[in-house]
Amino acid sequence: MADMDPATTTQTESMMEEEASLFSSLDIILVTLLAGVVLYFVMNRKKPEPIPEFKKLDTPAPTTRETSFIEKMKKTGKNIIVFYGSQTGTGEEFANRLSKDAQRYGMKGMAADPEEYEMGELSRLSEIPNSLAIFCMATYGEGDPTDNAQDFYDWLQENDDEDLSGLNYTVFALGNKTYEHYNAMGKYVDKRLEELGAKRIFDLGLGDDDGNLEEDFVSWREQFWPAVCEHFGVEALGDESSIRQYVVKEHTDINMNKVYTGEIGRLQSFEVQKPPFDAKNPFLAPVTVNRRLNKAGDRHLMHLELDITGSKIRYESGDHVAVFPTNDSALVNKLGQLLGVDLDVVISLNNLDEESNKKHPFPCPTTYRTALTHYLDITQSPRTNVLYELAQYASDPKDQENMRKMASSSPEGKVSDVWLRFTVCIVKPIIHILEDMPSLKPPIDHLCELLPRLQARYYSIASSSKVHPNSIHICAVVVEYETKTGRTNKGVATNWLKNKLVTDNGHKSTVPMYIRKSQFRLPFKATNPVIMIGPGTGIAPFMGFIQERGWLKQQGKEVGETVMYFGCRHKNEDYLYQEELEEAEKTGVLTQLNVAFSRDQEHKVYVQHHLKKNKENIWKLVNSENAHIYICGDARNMAKDVQAAFYEITEELGGMTRTQATDYVKKLMTKGRYSQDVWS
Repeated sequence: MADMDPATTTQTESMMEEEASLFSSLDIILVTLLAGVVLYFVMNRKKPEPIPEFKKLDTPAPTTRETSFIEKMKKTGKNIIVFYGSQTGTGEEFANRLSKDAQRYGMKGMAADPEEYEMGELSRLSEIPNSLAIFCMATYGEGDPTDNAQDFYDWLQENDDEDLSGLNYTVFALGNKTYEHYNAMGKYVDKRLEELGAKRIFDLGLGDDDGNLEEDFVSWREQFWPAVCEHFGVEALGDESSIRQYVVKEHTDINMNKVYTGEIGRLQSFEVQKPPFDAKNPFLAPVTVNRRLNKAGDRHLMHLELDITGSKIRYESGDHVAVFPTNDSALVNKLGQLLGVDLDVVISLNNLDEESNKKHPFPCPTTYRTALTHYLDITQSPRTNVLYELAQYASDPKDQENMRKMASSSPEGKVSDVWLRFTVCIVKPIIHILEDMPSLKPPIDHLCELLPRLQARYYSIASSSKVHPNSIHICAVVVEYETKTGRTNKGVATNWLKNKLVTDNGHKSTVPMYIRKSQFRLPFKATNPVIMIGPGTGIAPFMGFIQERGWLKQQGKEVGETVMYFGCRHKNEDYLYQEELEEAEKTGVLTQLNVAFSRDQEHKVYVQHHLKKNKENIWKLVNSENAHIYICGDARNMAKDVQAAFYEITEELGGMTRTQATDYVKKLMTKGRYSQDVWS
């Protein structure tokens, strides 16, 4: 530094001082920033620490609580649970009656839809003292479980290791003897529960809808309850008074936008349609065609076409379309007059059991008029329990006595004059009962509680989605007949459909509908021959089959023989779809068209006679060419006669005994080569 001049030395010292000052400022800024970042991190990291407050959610999640019937029974002090498998509402109705019965024996019951609960909890029912599970199980179609019991059926099949040794149970089955698999679901549940260790405390009940299902149920029930009392060591309380399940509430000041006007599920779902469409959310399909099919005769056979454009609804040939009908407005008005009530009062029927999943018997709030039009079946004959409960409202003691006799299964009730008077006609709707018994004036809210729900009606779809992707066709006969007492009874759904004109006062007529899948299916291989047998409106699904086979041929596919056996009364009256069938035969879509006109000659000729006449060809198609057989129509007579014809053909041309022939046909059923879509 000795060789630096004073000016340079001064400048250097000044620069060093400034540099030192600069570093000091940067250090301070960096430290401050670092401290700020650390402080921010620490403070923000600590903020979520109160999260442990969420530990307060120790109660079960809503889904767990809602699906646990055990917890619900414990909470409400119930010891009897009645599960129902129901397609048309009868099984559910029986379940409700049994659950209400329990109260008369010092017990508490609840009806339950197995679809809504975790059925694996059956093994826990022993946690509840003196507990009992009752199963009211209907069979649908060809031995199938009802829609709401499908999951329960699958659970029973799949859980071989389940231990139900602590479960007390009994089963009442609902079925129809005209079907091949009579009461199959109820029998299976009864047998399977025993296999899994459960204890049957009363014999399986078998209800036959082809005979008298109500009588079967009442007889079983009257023996069942004494057996329950004996098993649990309890006595009846002797209280035979009516037990209400719902209480009425009138709404005098309510926003009408919050009132149900016929919707099945979501409020205003008919105004704002949103897919997917199902039983709780039907699609309003416009009617594009409604024409009479038969050329003459007293009956009215009709063909309807429903437009499903934009609905995203898909269907296959053989599926069913379910429609929600409404009751005749004249009958509804008549009911209001007989009871002397204002049908336009807005009401809710609220369940007295606040813990019940079923808050109302039908969508509420609504008006009596809407309930009687859209939700309640007012044309069905009231069941015995309804007659018994309504008897208290007859001011004439004689009427009370007669109604209670009718409601009883005793021989005295069966032979009484009033019983005979009430049963001379097949259907005795509530309106006719009220007309015949002027002293009977039940409160309309109690009547609405007792009447069964108006159910959807199912029709085999008469079209193929390959040909008609945006349209569903229905073929049906209008039900209308005169009773022995001179009254006219009309089928609810078919008369409602008959009046669904394409345009009504400038508006398009619509039908609330959804699709129910079926196992009634064409063979996977189009080369397999098909034999279709469908008299009358049983032709419906085969119109879809024929359309589909024709479409496949147009696509250049190889299609096996397509054989049709159709039956009607007169060629010039009710030869349904004659032009379409003859055109299909002409173009080769139908390789054989066999039509039986039962009343065009002295001796009646039916489809089974044509089957026997063509027995060699039938046997060749079935035994050598893997043909699939399809039968649609009446279960009581036609389906049985056709099956007997196949037994005879198999026995004769197959060289078998009747037992072997029967087994042969049964195997065809098991393999899905002999399918039935029948009704009684």
